[in-house]
Amino acid sequence: MKIGMCMFLWTTSVGRKHEKLLRDIKATGFDGVEIPIFEGTPDDYRRLGAMLDDIGLERTAVSAMSNPSMNLISPDAATRKRGIGYMQWAIDCAAALGADTLSGPLHSALGQFSGTGPTAAELRRSISSQRTIGDHAAERGVTIALEALNRFECYLVNTMDDLAAHIDAIGHPNIRAMYDTFHSNIEEADPIGAFTRNKDRIVHVHISENDRGVPGRGNIPWTETFNAIRASGYDRWLTIEAFGRALKELAAATKVWRDFSESPEAVYRDGYRHIRDGWQRAS
Repeated sequence: MKIGMCMFLWTTSVGRKHEKLLRDIKATGFDGVEIPIFEGTPDDYRRLGAMLDDIGLERTAVSAMSNPSMNLISPDAATRKRGIGYMQWAIDCAAALGADTLSGPLHSALGQFSGTGPTAAELRRSISSQRTIGDHAAERGVTIALEALNRFECYLVNTMDDLAAHIDAIGHPNIRAMYDTFHSNIEEADPIGAFTRNKDRIVHVHISENDRGVPGRGNIPWTETFNAIRASGYDRWLTIEAFGRALKELAAATKVWRDFSESPEAVYRDGYRHIRDGWQRAS
């Protein structure tokens, strides 16, 4: 098992100016960081990967699409083509970075709603889009970890059972699932069962408190969560995802209006110890 820290807490554009922070994250004990991919070129991420190698941090990648002109489930073929193009670019950047996993709600436009639940036609369009994306990901050695989001952020897939069924319908080895404790806490009647039932599709886990603050200070059933993850044989990343108010656009997108911790340092230092100790106690 590896412990990671998502850089969303500070930025959506990691660079040389974050070197001191990254070195402190490494000194805290983290195995790696999760790098947002929203802008730049593969060469930019190749240079960032070299800096992370120098620091001794491994990495995963994360992205999202909020622009409706790139919606992968749109009835408009040109819109879907733009979305596929965005995903191919993000995959190229992730590969250049040295990340073998690109996660997030990479199935539909974030925050865009139709007023109803997903239609059969939307699911069919998603399957087609994801198979094309999966082929490109396979060429680059990247696995896509699709994320089920709560009903206030998306409508295509809200539960792990729905996500797993959709992944099975896609049927591509490079399109898999991510489990996020924050979203599961909202949508799942049994968050632990949701993980356990779908463990075979899960390739990435986000550790996120119910208020998006410091892991271990809220009401997520952490003992049961760590027990279930460890019992499943999962041996990949447990990555902290927390949000703050530093980035206005990201704060608006994630509905963050107040501080959830006394400092960012508390999030990653206390959060790291929470995961380390919880994993050690898990049985």
